[in-house]
Amino acid sequence: MIVAGAWRRSVPALVRSIAGARWPGFSAPSSSPAAAAYQAAGCENKVPLLSGRWFSILSAPKTRTAIHKTWLNPLVNNLLGHCSETTAAAVDTSDPSCEKFEYQAEVSRLMDLIVHSLYSNKEVFLRELISNASDALDKLRFLGVTEPELLKEAVDFDIRIQTDKDNGIITITDTGIGMTRQELVDCLGTIAQSGTAKFLKALKDSKEAGADSNLIGQFGVGFYSAFLVSDKVVVSSKSPKSDKQYVWEGEANASSYTIREETDPEKLIPRGTRLTLYLKRDDKAFAHPERIQNLVKNYSQFVSFPIYTWQEKGFTKEVEVDEDPAEAKQEGGDDAFTERKKKTKKVIEKYWDWELTNETKPIWLRNPKDVTTEEYNEFYKKTFNEYLDPLASSHFTTEGEVEFRSILFVPAVKKDDIVNFKTKNIRLYVKRVFISDDFEGELFPRYLSFVKGVVDSNDLPLNVSREILQESRIVRIMRKRLVRKAFDMILGISLSENRDDYEKFWENFGKNLKLGCIEDHSNHKRIAPLLRFFSSQSENELISLDEYVENMKADQKDIYFIAADSLTSARNTPFLERLIEKDYEVLFLVDPMDEVAIQNLKSYKDKNFVDISKEDLDLGDKNEEKEKEIKQEFGQTCDWIKKRLGDKVASVQVSYRLSSSPCVLVSGKFGWSANMERLMRAQTLGDTSSLEFMRARRVFEINPEHPIIKNLNVS
Repeated sequence: MIVAGAWRRSVPALVRSIAGARWPGFSAPSSSPAAAAYQAAGCENKVPLLSGRWFSILSAPKTRTAIHKTWLNPLVNNLLGHCSETTAAAVDTSDPSCEKFEYQAEVSRLMDLIVHSLYSNKEVFLRELISNASDALDKLRFLGVTEPELLKEAVDFDIRIQTDKDNGIITITDTGIGMTRQELVDCLGTIAQSGTAKFLKALKDSKEAGADSNLIGQFGVGFYSAFLVSDKVVVSSKSPKSDKQYVWEGEANASSYTIREETDPEKLIPRGTRLTLYLKRDDKAFAHPERIQNLVKNYSQFVSFPIYTWQEKGFTKEVEVDEDPAEAKQEGGDDAFTERKKKTKKVIEKYWDWELTNETKPIWLRNPKDVTTEEYNEFYKKTFNEYLDPLASSHFTTEGEVEFRSILFVPAVKKDDIVNFKTKNIRLYVKRVFISDDFEGELFPRYLSFVKGVVDSNDLPLNVSREILQESRIVRIMRKRLVRKAFDMILGISLSENRDDYEKFWENFGKNLKLGCIEDHSNHKRIAPLLRFFSSQSENELISLDEYVENMKADQKDIYFIAADSLTSARNTPFLERLIEKDYEVLFLVDPMDEVAIQNLKSYKDKNFVDISKEDLDLGDKNEEKEKEIKQEFGQTCDWIKKRLGDKVASVQVSYRLSSSPCVLVSGKFGWSANMERLMRAQTLGDTSSLEFMRARRVFEINPEHPIIKNLNVS
């Protein structure tokens, strides 16, 4: 097992990993020799040069070295305090082959930081350890191409997990590359020393990575997630490069660890690593077989190697039932030779056996041409616990700056409230290992939170632990492409021959798109074609803005709308009179979000949205000379009405929007419309102090052609 993580890494290197997770952009000087790392951290003293390279005082065997108390730079000092005296020595034990190594004095604080800060959920320990096992198998498979002797032990590539729920023990065994004694010291005796990361770096440096190099994981402290639930961890590892098997043993709060040779013949393994976790008292529930199986299915379902779990099984069989002698005599009578049918009953006989847990293959890795609609639907239902087929799906691969594979779905029904964007609808995988489904807008904006799907990336920026997702340029690019694909998928539904599909979508998620008009100005061009409204010429069927523009009259310049509380109110408003005479179509905005969405759009295909309830409505047929004559003729009447109404209206003007009504009260150009003011007043927690500020001025318009107005003018 290539165990990612270790015990005695130099302090600055760990700080660099942690600071990268907590403070994006932080970096410290790289340090491969331990002494150089201490110098970079500000520690003055170094250890002697041994065997041609610098040895950390934490791992130098059979050497006792003391260093003076030194001070780290301010950032390290804030995190970990000061460098303390440390000791590393071989200590005599009952087993001559067992060596004891002293931890650095600050290790307990570092371990506390790793266990309690880097991981927010205890159950991820199994995901991390399985991923490390998968990395070990990947590395062996890769090296086996050029070094066939590594595969001399003809054992299958797999991962097996066995539990002892009575004693609270979990055993994870892989048949991967394994570790030699020195690798145990280097990988498990150094904090955040990822052997897998070194392997990948070596491949890249030598330009021998090839197609499979992206499978090698590089997660710094994954091994230490075992101490989230364990008091003691025992690692028994056999490398094909070594004839001996070694055992590493460490405890959560101990100041040392031991390494010894495995001498028990029953515990020898042909190749690979066996990891044994002795669970804490409060975490022994993790040792239940069903719990382990569920965790594997949730986090590691799509790992490329088979994962077997030790499960209790049973089969039904019939067994003979012992009869009561008295009853048998009564049934048999005096004839002792009477043949009687033996009684049997069905019983379930239980036994334990290995069960393949990750049977499902990642459908997103297949070519979309080879996947049927039924397979997509089945995957959707199983992954998201749905019972209806999705309205649409989109399976795509993105290459270039960011490479990832994804399958997105549009649900058939609405389950979550529009304001609840913590929906767990997007499942993020890195190299087929489930990372998280708890996002707050990193991958999808709030208004598209109803979209469900999986995203799998090989190079997503994850720092220190797999669940810390950094906000970076790569994430922003990924989000942009996911949003674009989601809109393409929704547009495909709208263009479908089956109009009922989009009507169903709009009924469930129309409000989400309207919210997108308010929150996402950069995608207005993608959202606008998807909007649907009733209109003066289509009161029973929703129409799109494209259909409205297509039906516009040749002399019509703008898109007209009226906001109201219902279709009846919109249909009977006097503002429509003149537009209906000219056969202009008017959008009816009867949903509370409609007006705000349209105001944020402002225009569509170079056509401005115009509210017909506001002053200075221009229908494109003004006659300035005639208007001037009418204003002079009805000027005294307007002044008389204004005097009677006083401050209730800002002014009284002649109207050119009316045909049958004598007058109408319109809103000013600026501020809220009458409908918006009504909605704001209806808000339970609304701020009434802003009503007067946003309230538009009222303009009273009269119809000079109406008999009532004419009589007033004559009198």
